[in-house]
Formats: sequence, structure tokens, C-alpha cells
Amino acid sequence: MSRIQTKNGTPISRLGFGAMQFGRTADARSAQEMFEACVAAGINHFDTAYSYNGGASEHMLGQILGARGDNLIIGTKAPNDRPATADNLRAALDESRKRLGIDAVDIYYLHRFDAETPFEETFGTLAEMQSQGAIRYIGVSNFAAWQIMKAQAVCTVIDTQIDACQPMYNLVKRQVEVEILPACADQNISVCPFSPLGGGLLTGKYTSGAEGRLQEDKVYATRYGQPWMHETARDLAALSQCMGIAPTTLAVAWVARNSAVTSTLISGRNVEQLQPSLNAMTLDLSEGIYEEIAQLSPKPTPATDRSEETLP
Repeated sequence: MSRIQTKNGTPISRLGFGAMQFGRTADARSAQEMFEACVAAGINHFDTAYSYNGGASEHMLGQILGARGDNLIIGTKAPNDRPATADNLRAALDESRKRLGIDAVDIYYLHRFDAETPFEETFGTLAEMQSQGAIRYIGVSNFAAWQIMKAQAVCTVIDTQIDACQPMYNLVKRQVEVEILPACADQNISVCPFSPLGGGLLTGKYTSGAEGRLQEDKVYATRYGQPWMHETARDLAALSQCMGIAPTTLAVAWVARNSAVTSTLISGRNVEQLQPSLNAMTLDLSEGIYEEIAQLSPKPTPATDRSEETLP
């Protein structure tokens, strides 16, 4: 069971909302409407980052929060464009708390792995912030499994722990299944994956020739450009039609169904776009359907090279 809960003791919700589009494709009105729709659906986990949209995401989320902070879990991330030094972390956290209008950030993530700054300095600083009440839980985002375990080892020495991990995870990006998810399960680290829709690929819209981020953004075009990924998206759309459930809902529910996943982050530009993802909040896939969906994409190979052997 996840250690992460609200200040008043409510467990973190099965789905969370990622506010990366606040101040980008979502204006103040759409942001407010999506926030309220999430709360009404039972979501208490909201995620942002210092670097999203020049700070606009944190600022807009802070304006919406008001006095509801004790009933919610607010996560944000340290800057991803500078080293994770003590001075940088302290300055960024102060700015994030000011933007969000809160005294303490519930989950404070390192946004990326920093190979230059000693882990003892980085996580020692996070531990100090934690002991001072400025953050409640320590998280890492976009870390490899060995980096998570190295961080956990440092944290153990200074009497704290990694509480949350935020990796990319969806039906066509399954590398986390090899080592990250098992490592987090072993260490009782909550997993809050992002991008369950594969940049929009798994919504089914591209199967009908629609255009979007996969054509307009070179990073996403490269990330999801392999032909088999688009074949998986077509197969998911076909299955969704047979089941009468939107492919978006199935894609989100599939990620959330994994026993190692704690709170899957969904997002959108407006409530209409968000709703199919929200519907996954109450969709519990059977083991059979979960496995049927899993078969639509290649399972990643094991971490060792002796998987062909059968143990007695």
C-alpha cells in the first residue's frame, strides 16, 4: 500500500491529473473546469513542475487550489535545466511554493537525473527540506532503476527514503516493466506514471487520419514513430469498438491496472478531451481483458540474458 496520503489522511487517488498544459493549451477557464471535474471524480492528486510553461502551470494551479490543499496531494518538480545543487533546490522550492500558494509541497521530485552533483548533496538537501516541513515526500522522475536504487541507498544513510517515482509508461512504452516497476515494488516506492496515452497515439484519433502532436512535434514524432506502435494503436481502437469503450479509457485503465502502479497521471486541454481518461477512474479491467490488451504490444525482454533457461 502506498505511503502517500493527503495531510488529513486520505490515500492517494488511483488517477492523478498532470497540469503540464496549464498556461499552454489550457487557459484559466479550461484549467478550472478540468480541476473541478477531477475533484468531482474523486481525484486528489495533482502534478506540475517548476519548468512547465515558464512557471505558468504552477501559478495557475495555485490560483485554483485556494484553501483546499489539505484535502489534496500536490506534486511538483525541481528545475530540469540546472544542476540539483543545494542552492538551486532551495531557491526553486521557495519559488514553487510561492507560485502554488502553499507552505509545503506534498511530493517534490527531481525532474531528471543529475550526474554532476553528488547525490549526498542533492538528497541531503531534500532531507533537510523534509525535516523543515517544506516538503512531505521525496520523488524522482525519469530515473533509471539503478539511479533510483542509488538514491535510495543515499537516503537510507540519512534516515529518509524515496517515496515516489514518476516514469513514462503506456502500452507502447513498457521498458519500466523490466526493472523500474520491480525495484519500486521492492522498495515500497509509489509509482505515478505519466503519458498513458502515448502522446495521443493511443486515443485512436490517428487511425482515422487526424493530425496532432505526433506530426507537429519532432520529439513525439520520433518517440512514437515506429510502425508497430501505430499498429498497436489500431488494434486497441478495434478492441475498443468491440467493447464499446473508448480507446483512451482502455489505455489509461490498462496502465492503472498494473499492481505496481499507484496513481496514473492523466491530462488534457479541456474537460471534453479529458473525460474519456477520467472514465478510467471507475473502469476495473478483468485479468483477461488486461492480458488481451497487453498482447497488443511487444513485452520487453527481461533484464538478464538467460531467460531461455527454465529453472527446475
